[in-house]
Amino acid sequence: MTTTATTPVVSTPTSQGRPVPRTRRRTLAPGRRLPASRLIGPGLVLALWAAASAAGQLDPAAIPAPWTVLRTASQLWSDGTLSTDVLTSLERAGYGFALGLTAGVVLALVAGLSRVGEALIDGTVQLNRAIPTLGLIPLFILWLGIGETFKIAIIAIVVYIPIYLNLHAALSGIDHRFVELAEVQGLSRVRFVRQIVIPGALPGFFVGLRLGVTGSWLSLVVLEQINATSGLGYLMFQAQNYGRTDTILVGLLIYGIFGLVSDSAVRLVERRVLSWRRTLSN
Repeated sequence: MTTTATTPVVSTPTSQGRPVPRTRRRTLAPGRRLPASRLIGPGLVLALWAAASAAGQLDPAAIPAPWTVLRTASQLWSDGTLSTDVLTSLERAGYGFALGLTAGVVLALVAGLSRVGEALIDGTVQLNRAIPTLGLIPLFILWLGIGETFKIAIIAIVVYIPIYLNLHAALSGIDHRFVELAEVQGLSRVRFVRQIVIPGALPGFFVGLRLGVTGSWLSLVVLEQINATSGLGYLMFQAQNYGRTDTILVGLLIYGIFGLVSDSAVRLVERRVLSWRRTLSN
């Protein structure tokens, strides 16, 4: 039997006295995060929109130029209409999101940590998920009236479903070996939840939280067009009746900004809370 020995490759001087450069290892990671990366895409869309408007490629009656939309937004803000509608929409979305977040977390914890709770809750939530939430509007109007209560209730339902689904899936996906380790270490129920369950379920919770935040804005634009006298959805509905495309675009841009800012805030909190993880994103 013969053995062969391998000699490690090192950088050696050449005949001219210069070292041979080492071959860099190819990395498979995405690389460093670009600064303000989430603004690059929207900024590119805005630039294309402005260029097409300046070149006369867009019909101003159908898609007004960005500067026209900004001028309309300034006028609406100066006369107090836009500020009132923005505050009203934020209040509705805030109340609905808070209720949905609380319901989603509580139901997921009960269903994820107890077989009895899972039997009582999970099937009902899955049935609720299969029913179009906006299809519940006529029934909720009959139950709660045409005022603010039914709007907040619908937003809460839209929010709690993705939070529950993702948090429950994260709880169910915790490795059973961690449970066995906690039992061997003699952890109490409270310490088990604090040291094993919560860290293991946080990634799924933040995914559901991002979906819930987005869902609150998506449902709000529809609900504010039903017997509302204020709000961004009402503003857009009135603009439709008068053919004001620029006002409609103002409302859509504000909804988009709200969604982007809230999603970025959740991602920032997620990175801080889950800074101990080593993932492709960081």
